[in-house]
Amino acid sequence: MEKSNLKPRMNVRRIAVAGVLSAISVILSLTPSLGYIPIPPITITTMHIPVIIAAILEGPVVGGMVGLIFGLSSMYTAATIFAGWPTAFPFLNPLVSVLPRILIGVVAYYAYVGIKKLFKVKSAAAVAGAVAGTLTNTIGVLGMIYILYAQRYVDAVVQSAKAQGQTMVVKSLFAVIFGGVFLNAVAEIVMASLLCIPVVFAVERIRKR
Repeated sequence: MEKSNLKPRMNVRRIAVAGVLSAISVILSLTPSLGYIPIPPITITTMHIPVIIAAILEGPVVGGMVGLIFGLSSMYTAATIFAGWPTAFPFLNPLVSVLPRILIGVVAYYAYVGIKKLFKVKSAAAVAGAVAGTLTNTIGVLGMIYILYAQRYVDAVVQSAKAQGQTMVVKSLFAVIFGGVFLNAVAEIVMASLLCIPVVFAVERIRKR
């Protein structure tokens, strides 16, 4: 009897975790001041962090579900809050805004599990999940923009710069789209790691009680 009751409880728990973390991701997406933290000269994105936490705690399916919600909310904000921005149009395409976000959960989970099995250190595994998830988000989104909209996107960036009275020299489409990624990625990895480790450890301690 106990075994037959175990699976439903697990399903309910996973649905609850997915719901809570999806809600947090949506709130971050709809609140630019929380979803994008400006620390000059970079801006740190936080919306992918609930996806990473969901993947580490509940596996790739739940992580992918939260990533899906994150991606759909990203499409919504591109169509509403950021509708007037010249560089918002790529995010109306689910290949840019949704697919990479689903993959965050999958990649983060397997990075976490792989490092945990290899080194038997949960903190290192959580950092690995944060690194893998963050890079999947950054490279996945910018990579899809480069593949699908490189010239159009760069033209929009140049137009936006001109509107602000700035002059932009375009040496290559790749340089414009991926320029500044390194600093942003490092900052986002640090932020994700600092948040993922204590949350994952706290939840696991509660479950053991």
